[in-house]
Amino acid sequence: MLARFAQSSELTILRTSGLGPWRALRTLLGLGLAFVLMTLAVGDYLAPLADRTGQLLKARYQGSISVGQTGAWLKERQTYSQFSVNVRALEPNGGLSGIRIFEFDNQGYLVSTTEAASAVIGNDGAWVLQGVQRQELDVAGQEAARVVRQGLEELRWPSGITADMVSVALLKPERMRTVDLFAYVRHLQANGQSAQQYEIEFWRKLFYPLSCLVMVVLALPFAYLHFRSGNITAYVFMGVMIGISFFLLNNVFGYIGNLQQWRPWLAAASPALIYSVLSLGAFGWLVLRR
Repeated sequence: MLARFAQSSELTILRTSGLGPWRALRTLLGLGLAFVLMTLAVGDYLAPLADRTGQLLKARYQGSISVGQTGAWLKERQTYSQFSVNVRALEPNGGLSGIRIFEFDNQGYLVSTTEAASAVIGNDGAWVLQGVQRQELDVAGQEAARVVRQGLEELRWPSGITADMVSVALLKPERMRTVDLFAYVRHLQANGQSAQQYEIEFWRKLFYPLSCLVMVVLALPFAYLHFRSGNITAYVFMGVMIGISFFLLNNVFGYIGNLQQWRPWLAAASPALIYSVLSLGAFGWLVLRR
């Protein structure tokens, strides 16, 4: 749009009417703030709701939602035990299926294993397991250790793992709400698990507003180019390629930051900071020096 204004001399008229470079920048940043608010509304409310609804509809017709061959793994520490939980799939009604729970004591010894055909997470946070096969290892006296097996129709298991945490583990983290993602990161850290990937995604969500402003600022230098000496199509194509390169660099920094164990906020903010410096540098060179 700014390039069109420059080509038709409309921007020149605005500049002679008192529209200085810094005022133009402030005007674009004001418009960018509107996009920031829209991005927050879509990214934190509409997109997660639409994704979850779509996944549940997909599960209704295909049977369930699963991740890979083994499902999702979660871990929880309680006062006297540690639990590793495997969830095979998320059912259309919001329930869980294919549950396996491995209980360890504080010394790291296996205490019990529990398998359940399905489970429902109650309002109090407890898991209600159905179709349970439980094995308890009786290690009193180590040398006479034996396994006690029992089958139960229903078993209540108190847990701090919420339905939202299971959804984050089963669904794509970039489609989750920022609050849910933050709670899941805290859960992973509290249980000694690696949260690098989810932390990077969390910081990405926080820096999305900055990314919107960066893309707006990137458009400003094009308004001060001299389009009469060249084809505007080439400049528009160059602007599109810059936008695509920003998107690709954002993904590349996320992968590299995850592999190299960079600080999550640095991996998420680096592309926006780099392009902010480049866009402001181009703005200063084209506008202030020329």
